[in-house]
Amino acid sequence: MNILFQSTRCRLALWYTAVTAVLLLFLATGVYFYVRSTLIDRIDDTLKHVVEVVDRSLVIQAIPVQEGKYRLNLEASFRNNANAVEDDHIDLEWFNPDGELLWSTFAEPLQLPLHPHRKGETISLEGHHTLRQITEKVQLGDRFLGYLRVSHPWFEVTKPIQQLTRDLIIGISLMILSVGTIGWLLSGIAMQPIRDSYQSLKQFTADASHELRNPIATIQTNVQMALAYPEAEPQLQQRQLRTIERLTKRLGSLVNDLLFLARSDSGMIQVDFQPVPLDALLIEVIEEQRLIAEQKGIFLALHILTAELEQNNLDEGNASNITPEDIFSVQGDWDQLARLFTNLIANAIEYTKSPDLRLESANQTPQQNTYVEVELKQIKQTQRGGKDSHSYLQIKVKDTGTGIPQSAVPYIFDRFYRLDPARTHNQEMATTTGSGLGLAIAKAIVENHQGKITVESVLDRGTTFMVTLPSFPQK
Repeated sequence: MNILFQSTRCRLALWYTAVTAVLLLFLATGVYFYVRSTLIDRIDDTLKHVVEVVDRSLVIQAIPVQEGKYRLNLEASFRNNANAVEDDHIDLEWFNPDGELLWSTFAEPLQLPLHPHRKGETISLEGHHTLRQITEKVQLGDRFLGYLRVSHPWFEVTKPIQQLTRDLIIGISLMILSVGTIGWLLSGIAMQPIRDSYQSLKQFTADASHELRNPIATIQTNVQMALAYPEAEPQLQQRQLRTIERLTKRLGSLVNDLLFLARSDSGMIQVDFQPVPLDALLIEVIEEQRLIAEQKGIFLALHILTAELEQNNLDEGNASNITPEDIFSVQGDWDQLARLFTNLIANAIEYTKSPDLRLESANQTPQQNTYVEVELKQIKQTQRGGKDSHSYLQIKVKDTGTGIPQSAVPYIFDRFYRLDPARTHNQEMATTTGSGLGLAIAKAIVENHQGKITVESVLDRGTTFMVTLPSFPQK
């Protein structure tokens, strides 16, 4: 499976790199043609400016009036132009109206045909540099004098274009390498939640299979025994049936827990939110658990702290607006909240030692040593900035049990996580048969109600679970 993740990561990185390379290629192509077009336009503008300057400096000589013609005085017009334009890498050519070359700054005539209707063209010559040329028709009024062709060396375009191309290739190559590296890192980060989810699913499946395998095997063994000995004593048959019934209930409970967690993970749980009085709910849960606590000799108590709340309401001047039913109400689902606190209280009772298993001093009673205490109170929490405060209900479930090692505290809400029974040092605690899903379900229910659950524990002295839920209505 690790090979599959690595292969998927490579494909993601390659896709990131390929898409970025295509985008950069389009961008570089656009930049290349834009810069090239800009350079050509700049050369054409320079050539046009030279044509205008030369056109204004031409010396026109009149032919005898009887002929009614004009001609260009070449010596007067171009005698000082050759050296001037050579420094600017611009060459001039003058042609008569018939297209014959009369004057040129080139050492050798180019022998190129005239294209007077083209405003700008690029000419490649053997043994010469590529040239950018403009040919202008020169007139005096309606009198046609000849053609002026201006040439500019093309390396003014090719040199910066070559440098730009080289820079683009280097830049794009570095960008693609950077994107490839970053894509590899980002794909790893993007796939980490998937990898974690897969590992969690794999562990969850393995744990669930283990939890289901043992009771199913035991049920199968008892059924085979009953079928193999149909004439066995009724007492043995009754014992086998009770074992099957107990294991079936355990399987049903485990399957229900698994389905609850699966629906919670997928967001399929429909929470029936309505005002729930937590004081009444806790009283009901404690009454259900009291018999189990009494059988173990554990004192189970509920403390509802109202004195501080009443004083706060008096200080705020709104005591008359709050009824006893509103004091400890939350917006939630009664069944889920009952399951939450049933799990916490049952867990506290299970991990609290019976009085006969504790070393009691002469001046202590069993009730003082072995108890589970549930405390309910309202608290105020101020948001950042100190402007707004909200009311919350805090429920503490405190026991005097074996406690939890600090190394195990971060994992107690994980599914199927169970503490090492050997650390309890007693047979009663070592034979507990919990599935390890109770606290995971408790955490899921608290999160569904926008609350928070924390734990504090001291080894061999006890554990306190603290649940904080937003009160209803918020004030």
